[in-house]
Amino acid sequence: MKALVILILLAILASLGSGLYYLTRDSRDSQRSSRLLKALQIRVALSAFLVLFLVLSYTMGWLGTYSQ
Repeated sequence: MKALVILILLAILASLGSGLYYLTRDSRDSQRSSRLLKALQIRVALSAFLVLFLVLSYTMGWLGTYSQ
């Protein structure tokens, strides 16, 4: 469970980094906006999936509260 969440977070960070790269390095043309938009779409989709996955996991009882 932890590995999956960490993997998704790393994918979100990679998408964020690629979006930043496309924003700063590409020339001002339609290719820039399409690649930047694609990176943003991937990041938003992964973030939404992560939130839904965590909510579903909590409601199914796969995640518990941490107590010492």
